[in-house]
Amino acid sequence: MIFTLSQREEILNLYDKMRVADTRDGMDWMGYHHYGSMSTNMRPLYRTRAIGFAKTARYVPYDKPRPNVTGEEYTDWSNWYYGNVCIYPWMNEIEKYDFPCIDMSNITVGLMGSNNTMEGIRSGAVGYVAYGGVRDTDEIIMQNIPFWSTKCAQPMDQGRIQYESHNTKINCDGVCVMNGDLVVADGDGVVVVPSELIMDVVKWGAKEMNADRTARRKLYEDLGLPMDDSV
Repeated sequence: MIFTLSQREEILNLYDKMRVADTRDGMDWMGYHHYGSMSTNMRPLYRTRAIGFAKTARYVPYDKPRPNVTGEEYTDWSNWYYGNVCIYPWMNEIEKYDFPCIDMSNITVGLMGSNNTMEGIRSGAVGYVAYGGVRDTDEIIMQNIPFWSTKCAQPMDQGRIQYESHNTKINCDGVCVMNGDLVVADGDGVVVVPSELIMDVVKWGAKEMNADRTARRKLYEDLGLPMDDSV
C-alpha cells in the first residue's frame, strides 16, 4: 500500500513517540508474535531512532568471472561495472519519509557508504536498513545518518554483488518487506509493520507505551530525576 504525503505525515504523527518495543507490543496484540522483528544481528551504527516507509531494493551475488586486469584497465572495468551491473535505480525514486530497506543477500560489501547515503538523505530518506554490509562507517556516524546493518564491511561492490530488482517484496534479515510498510528502528533494532496493520498496531502499542510512560514518570518523581521526553 502506497500512502500520499499527507497520509504519511498523519501516520508519523501517530507513531511520533513509539519505540521499537512499543511497536513490537502492538504487533503482538494483533497476533503477529513471530513476525516483523529483524534479528539481533541487525544493529545501528550508533544509538539513534528513525521511522519511515519502506523503499525496497534487492541485490544478489555476482555470478560472472572477474577480468584479470589492474591499474587503468581495472578503472575502466570498475566504471563499466557501476554503470551496468551494480546500479542504483531506486535511489532516483526516493521521496520524503522513505526508509530504504536493502536486501543485499547478507554479502559483506559496502553497497552504501558515506557518499551515496547522503544523496538519499538529500532526497528525503530518513535512514537505511541493509541486510548486509556498510562501509565508511566513521563518516556515516559523523554525518548523523541513521543506518542499521548486519555487518560493517571494507570491500567495494565490483565483482561481488549485482543489482537484481527494486520496489518488490524482499527478505531483509528474515522479514518480508514491501514498499509502504512502516519501518521503526532504534537501539533495540528494527521492526516492520505491514501497511495494512499500521493503524491497528499503533492503537494497541500506544496503550502499552502510555501505561509504561505513566509508571516511569512516577518513578522519576520518587527518585527526584529530571523529566525528559521519554516520560
